[in-house]
This record gives sequence, structure tokens and C-alpha cells, in this order.
Amino acid sequence: MKTLRLGLIALSAAAAAALSPAQAGTMILGGYPSQLMVIDEAKGSITQEVDLKTGLPVSMRLSDDGKLLYATTITTSGIEVLDVATRKIVNSFSLNTPAVRYRFSGGVPDPTGRYFYILGTRIDKGIDAFRISKPQFMVVDLQTKQVVKTAELEPDDQKFGARGGLMLSPDGKTLYAFRDKILVVNTADLKTVDHFDLSKPEYPGMQDVSFGGGVGRLQTPGQFVSLFETEDPYIHNKTFGVARLDLDTRKFTFTPIGPSPKALSGLEVSPDGKYGYTVAVTGELGSQRCEFWRFDLGSNKALDKSEFQCRRRFYFGMSGNGQKLYIYGAGFDVAVYDAKTLKPEGAWELTHDITMSGMVITR
Repeated sequence: MKTLRLGLIALSAAAAAALSPAQAGTMILGGYPSQLMVIDEAKGSITQEVDLKTGLPVSMRLSDDGKLLYATTITTSGIEVLDVATRKIVNSFSLNTPAVRYRFSGGVPDPTGRYFYILGTRIDKGIDAFRISKPQFMVVDLQTKQVVKTAELEPDDQKFGARGGLMLSPDGKTLYAFRDKILVVNTADLKTVDHFDLSKPEYPGMQDVSFGGGVGRLQTPGQFVSLFETEDPYIHNKTFGVARLDLDTRKFTFTPIGPSPKALSGLEVSPDGKYGYTVAVTGELGSQRCEFWRFDLGSNKALDKSEFQCRRRFYFGMSGNGQKLYIYGAGFDVAVYDAKTLKPEGAWELTHDITMSGMVITR
């Protein structure tokens, strides 16, 4: 009877947290050991599991038209392409060979869908040792399934390693790498042509997932809107604010909001573009405080905040209609919060441990 009672409580919580069918979208999450979990937001449950032949997913990225999802895997350095409408894998391959391996955490497709840009390292197996390259930009031909072009990062940019989210301009001519500074790269020769002195905030747990779904380019094509940090050159105090980057003209504006907390996630934007949400973490392990922060993007002002239960490692997302906020990762559940009240509504129990690949919402 106790087991039945607990089960009914869990079902009631999931039902309360689910969206109505008219409002709901489809959520896609990566799962251990090699799955993509397709979740109906209306039901709060998995409707399909897609097996990935190349291994554990570590990043996901939607094409600009929302028709294809690109997943990268760490097990064999693979790239898999999912048709969003049919939920079928239409392209799947590994870059690794017996003599050469690659390491990268994500990438971005070009507007034609032919090429895929990544930032990573190449590892060559020699007779007596493995030789690891310096961090480099790479272009993968999705038809020939090979790396067709590479270029090492400039010496001053290599200290940050092969990490950072990537974005492409709509015309495919400019690549942006979000690291300790924003690198502006010419895709014709993969040479860095400019730097912006802004950095992405550190994300609780893992930073890479904040670019998984192209967050920030949902409302205005050709623009990227997110939270960034800047640091003064004298006493090195960090300030966070909202930055708007035009991916075609390379122009950006930055509006400071306040002192940076210990950790700050990326920005989730409501469908109407009026409100932005982030997660802030303060304090040390054992006494951490985790909060939702809500912003008015019209005035770039903080509106309110609300504390929620911390996890040792977690990620942050938003429903397709902007009415729900999600906390997930390092476990089998997705915690659901109301975006207006910032209060908890329930949790969805899944079938696989959630990976660091981020969250993608489709219709």
C-alpha cells in the first residue's frame, strides 16, 4: 500500500507539471549510455527513444529551420543527424579511426547543411606515443564524413583549451566562438579576425550545454542575445549583463545589470521576447544557494528572484511556450517550475540518466 501511495503521488506531481496539449511541445534530452529521449511536454513522459550508433551524446544543436537536430557523441567522436519530423537518424558516422582520434564537445552546422564546424583537438597514435594537437577549428564534411579543413587557434587564444560554444552568421561567412573572450572567425580560412572582450558566465556543472539549442537566436534571426560577463582591468571585479550580438554585422551592445554571482547560467528567453530567465548560484559546497532570476529584456532590469533546491550538478531550460522552467541533469528526473511564480510544480521521472548534452524543444 505504501508503494502504491508513493506511486500515485509521483503520478499526480507529473500530471500537475505537464502542459496542456495545445501548449505543449516536444522535449529532447540525451540519455546514458547512447540514447536521445523524446518527451511529450503535455504528458511529462517519454514517447520514444532514439538509439545512437556512435555512443554517448554530449551536445545537441537544431538547424536554423528547426528541421534537423545535430548530436555529437564522445564515445567515438561521432556526429548523428536526426530528422525532427520523423524522429529518424538520417546521417551517422564517427570521425575516429584506428590511428586518429578527435576530441570535441559540440559544433554548429552551416546554412547549407553540408558542413559542420567544431572546436577540438586531434590525437595521432604513433609508434611509441600519442601526439595531441593544439586546439583548432575544424570543418567536417557531412557527406564525405571527414575533416576537410583545420586551423590552429592563435597562441593567445589557446590557453582556454578546446572549449567554447559556437555560432554561425546566417550567411555562413563568420564563426563566433564564445570562450574567455568572443572570437570572430572568418570561415573561408578559419582565421580569427577580431575579439570582443566579453565572456560567457560559468554554468553550474558544465558550461557547454548553454549553447545546445541555439538559445538567444529564437526570437530575432541573425541575432544572439544572452548573459555575458565583463571584468574591469584593475581590481578584476566581474559584472554581468545582457549582450545583443548581430551575427551579420559583428556589432554588439552590452548593458550591465550588477555584480556577478559565483556561477551564472545562460539566458532563456520567453517566446514573446519580453522576459529572460537565468539561474544564479552563490556560496560554497554545503551552503550553496540556487535561485531563478527573471529580467525585463525591454529595460534590461532584474525583476524578481526565487530560491530552489540545489543539486550537485544541474542544467537549466525552458518549455517551448515559456510557461515552465526546467532543472535537470545528473539524474533520472526533470524538475518543473512555473515561470510566473518561479515555484515548483512537480517532476518527471525518465528512463535514462540525463547526459550533459543540453535540452532541445521542438514542435
